[in-house]
Amino acid sequence: MTLGDDELTRYARHIVLKEFGGAGQMRLKAATVAVIGAGGIGSPAIQYLAAAGVGRLVLIDDDRVEPSNLQRQTIFRTEDQGIAKVEAAAIAARRINPHVTVDTHQLRINPDNAGVLLAGVDVVLDGCDNFATRFVVADAAFAARIPLVSAAVGQFEGQLGVYRGWESDRPCYRCFVGQDPERAETSCAEDGILGPVTGVVGSLAALEVLRAIAPFGEDIAGKLLLVDLMALRFRTIRLPKDPGCLGCGTAAMTAPEDEDREGAR
Repeated sequence: MTLGDDELTRYARHIVLKEFGGAGQMRLKAATVAVIGAGGIGSPAIQYLAAAGVGRLVLIDDDRVEPSNLQRQTIFRTEDQGIAKVEAAAIAARRINPHVTVDTHQLRINPDNAGVLLAGVDVVLDGCDNFATRFVVADAAFAARIPLVSAAVGQFEGQLGVYRGWESDRPCYRCFVGQDPERAETSCAEDGILGPVTGVVGSLAALEVLRAIAPFGEDIAGKLLLVDLMALRFRTIRLPKDPGCLGCGTAAMTAPEDEDREGAR
């Protein structure tokens, strides 16, 4: 695999970075990234991943473009209303960079199809809007040992983490949020969301996808970035691995035996 003349010109500002360089750009070209959700977080992330030269994008979302999306989901245009988000986003991504291959799946990822949808993927970026789907994505990424970049936003705030829970010193997503997906949730339709908040967090998520593919700087796996744009404040906290986590901790090794013992009572 090589970079053509147009690509060398297109990615010149990447290639000149000594921490990234031509080797990093080649890694991007060879990589496949799955983006779960083409909404507020996915919208800026898809644009930056396409522009950066990620070789293949797999877009997964079951929604269509609605008028209320246009205030923050800047990958879409007014005339895209009613079109499947993944199709409209794919058109935009190819317009940004014709060197990028885009596969689309207009469906909701679930335990039955997750393995197939994420097969051959190098990094997963999850920007979906509900915990049930986030758990499905996190569990599938963990099982396949695919780095997970998970981002969320609300009103004026956001959070971002990278999870590689199969590593002995790194937490998984369940270490962070616990085991119960049936928690109270509200939507941006109810709470509101300032448009640029999704742009900031989605762009940071794209940055972490690039770092996961072609490592540079400090690895943030095991840390959580908290973004407070009401106060323009960024804070990073450490996320320890939970020994009792049923996903990746010691509890995961004993849970089946414990369940059998409980069933025998």
